[in-house]
Amino acid sequence: MNRFKTSKFKNTTPKIAKRDGWIGNVRAGSFPSQGANIKSSPRLVAFVTEQAGGGILGLTSVDPGSDGKWAVTSISCHADLITDLDFSPFDDDLLATCSADETVKLWRVRDPDQEQPGEAEVTLCPREGRLELLSFHPTSSGLLAVGSSKTVQIWDASRPDAPLAALEPHSEQMQSMSWKQDGSLLASSCKDKKLRVFDPRVQLTPVQIAQCLQNNKDSRILWIKDSDHILTTGFDQMRGREVKLWDSRKLTSSLGSANLGTASGTLMPLFDPDTGLLIVSAKGDSFIDCFEVSGSEPFLSQVSHCVTDAPTRGVAAVPKLVLDVSSCEVMRVLQLTDSSIVPVNYHVPRKSGQEFHADLYPDTVGQTAAMSAEEWWKGGDKQVERVSVDPAKRPKPKDTKPANQMPAKKEVPSRKSKEESPGPGCSTSSSPLSSLSSSAAPSRSPSSTSGLSSGCLPSPSQSAKAISSLLGPSSKFRHLQGGVLHRDTHFTNLRGLNLTTPGECDGFCANRHRVAVPLATAGGQIAVLELSQAGKLADTGLPTIQNSVNVADFTWDPFECHRLVVAGDDAKIRVWLVPNGGLTEVLTEPKAVLQGHTEKIYSIKFHPQASGLLASSSYDLTVRLWDLESGREVKVLRGHNDQIFGLAWSPDGKLLATVCKDGKVRIYDPRKSADPVQEGSGPEGQRGARLVWVCDGRYLMVSGFDCRSERTLYLYSTKSLSSGAIASAPTDVSPSTLIPFYDPDTSVVILTGKGDTRVYVFEIVPEAPYFLECASFNSSEPHKGLAFLPKTECDVRDVEVARGLRLSKTSIEPVAFKVPRIRKEFFQDDVYPETAVWWESSLTASAWLAGSDGKYRHISLKPKDMTPVSEAPKEVQVRKYLPSSHYLEEKTDEQKKDELLSAMIGKLGNMEENPLPQESFQGVDEDEWDD
Repeated sequence: MNRFKTSKFKNTTPKIAKRDGWIGNVRAGSFPSQGANIKSSPRLVAFVTEQAGGGILGLTSVDPGSDGKWAVTSISCHADLITDLDFSPFDDDLLATCSADETVKLWRVRDPDQEQPGEAEVTLCPREGRLELLSFHPTSSGLLAVGSSKTVQIWDASRPDAPLAALEPHSEQMQSMSWKQDGSLLASSCKDKKLRVFDPRVQLTPVQIAQCLQNNKDSRILWIKDSDHILTTGFDQMRGREVKLWDSRKLTSSLGSANLGTASGTLMPLFDPDTGLLIVSAKGDSFIDCFEVSGSEPFLSQVSHCVTDAPTRGVAAVPKLVLDVSSCEVMRVLQLTDSSIVPVNYHVPRKSGQEFHADLYPDTVGQTAAMSAEEWWKGGDKQVERVSVDPAKRPKPKDTKPANQMPAKKEVPSRKSKEESPGPGCSTSSSPLSSLSSSAAPSRSPSSTSGLSSGCLPSPSQSAKAISSLLGPSSKFRHLQGGVLHRDTHFTNLRGLNLTTPGECDGFCANRHRVAVPLATAGGQIAVLELSQAGKLADTGLPTIQNSVNVADFTWDPFECHRLVVAGDDAKIRVWLVPNGGLTEVLTEPKAVLQGHTEKIYSIKFHPQASGLLASSSYDLTVRLWDLESGREVKVLRGHNDQIFGLAWSPDGKLLATVCKDGKVRIYDPRKSADPVQEGSGPEGQRGARLVWVCDGRYLMVSGFDCRSERTLYLYSTKSLSSGAIASAPTDVSPSTLIPFYDPDTSVVILTGKGDTRVYVFEIVPEAPYFLECASFNSSEPHKGLAFLPKTECDVRDVEVARGLRLSKTSIEPVAFKVPRIRKEFFQDDVYPETAVWWESSLTASAWLAGSDGKYRHISLKPKDMTPVSEAPKEVQVRKYLPSSHYLEEKTDEQKKDELLSAMIGKLGNMEENPLPQESFQGVDEDEWDD
């Protein structure tokens, strides 16, 4: 008789909020990912934006502010597309994100009107390639399931070094996963059409597996209440969308199915275990369906069909304790569209007069974890305590701020103010925005690279930038063209690259003979490829350098092309010698090992003039100089109070500059003092920075972040560092630091970040406006690094001023940067001054330490058979003029008509000489028309 029972929710009615109740300032994207695009906690809403290729997260609040409007801010989370996100069920402010950059990050997010974290509290590196899915455990704190393309790993966030378990890999792309409500089992769906049920604490293989799905298109899976029933959404053999119910103990046949019509959009189900209501929407659809799920046939009965104003990009359910029970609201869905978040409220019609309808609101799952991740892993089965939804009985909201976090200030901080860090692993480098700032898409023009989204007023820096581009000086390199060279020069079929090198490392390094690339395998292996042997690499393993520990940074000796220096996680520097012709066997023993640092090394840089002189920075907050010939430490520089982001030698090799997380830029004279000789304020953002000497050493250019997490270039005078930056140039919003390459011949700096698709180009001039933006180079896929070769590798006949090697996930491609010129038969001597031979040393390390200074030798790049364009004969343009009588002669109207008629005949032809075809058709006699 169950089918005759009347449901309390059969008349549940959806109501779309009015437009003034929508959350605007949203720029959502449609990305190819298996995970969710939007999630909600009781206080906050997080969603994936289209900025920076999907690596930036939008954040807003569930409820509007005092003015009835929603503030939206952004967080630079990842260097690549965010594929999934999830809020902790026990901490309103704890948000987890996973990305195509192969990392999982846990963020302590705050209200949109407060400054957002600049760094993640915890970063997990599953090392399984692109990550697709993640899900918090429903009963234990800090426990997550992380899914890559084929594997699921179970992680305890308090132990980020290694996962608790790695489940048996799926045979195809995993499409969805879901925890059972009691936290005992994990179910997954896969492109191989199989459903799997795992008990991670008992065995790594599935306890149940069966081929259940009919189509390998996207599917989703979730558990129904605390029962053993699983619900899946997907496609049948005719590509019709369907919903099916399964018994997890016996997956051989479904308990029921329902067809939802034919369309291509992936179904996105949301289930409320308290009411049994199922929300089903699809990507690209303009409607949302509500069903009631029951254990009897039919298991699915439709409750409502809601037509929306815009296509759906994602849907999320607001937690139960936020609902307005006084109006009988039983469910609230947030629809993510291209430009807004639309609340859809589901109400059960009831007569007024009773404030709380207890029959509509059974006790729901509370927000206090039943146990820790360690207790669950050891076999614990405690369940989360249920709480009442009645406002008079429900528990008070928890204060989820860390104990060491300062209370938020009421006043809005000025752009130049600096606040204390809230605690270890959490940075306050990004300040809130009243609307979402937009990263420049690769297809946009350089003049629009740092603006806010369309419809917002430009900032003062943007206005100055626009005016400067219109009225200020322009660079002769403004049309610099970057292009990938012929495929014959590519290295393809690269496998197992380490794409998560530290932020202080460039990702890979190259000289004019060979390139070194770190591998993701254990033992810090490095592959060395000869540039003369480009092509498709063999499928079998390559001979490598076995560094024995993870690589922190590495670089080629500029004066010895066979010597590779590698800094490791064990605070040691290893010196390797690559034989002539490249590696033919595995190298396991370094030529030398340098020891002196007490903690992990950040970065290493060779001296530009003295052979065998190396500088290194470390977590021990020191910079040390090494003489490779003697293998000993020769200098120790101090004065840093935090992480050293980068260091750079001056062109003459006399001074060394550093940029630090403590917000300072320092200049050292190592031969005179261990303390800095100059010190000044650096970038306000604390996400990372790089620096390089420019304009013959008169200025320092620093690429870092401003207080709004916007990537910005700063220029400092090396004569008065304490005066602060004399100029700045904002670029875009992205989490990766821009790595600069400076060409002293052209004064052009080329910058890009790991995971970017865009390469910025600026000419730096020694007077205002200092930064002249040039055309940028865009690639079709994110690159993991960009290394440049000596100037002698450039094709001067094609006016090539720089040549780099672009590292992607599977290939290395040469990229040539050329200046478009018309008279290429001449040598463009205005572009090619005599260049410094920086690949030859001018003195030894011991001579430099004794006080000597070196000087570069210069050579001309002009081929012998080319004439400089400055000596080329001038081409005189002769303009032909008609006699003045032609312009002074007055013509009558008749003459003008005759000229016009003659011109028309000349175009169309004379009708008497060339009659139209219809003129030759035979007609009828006049008298025949009377009939």
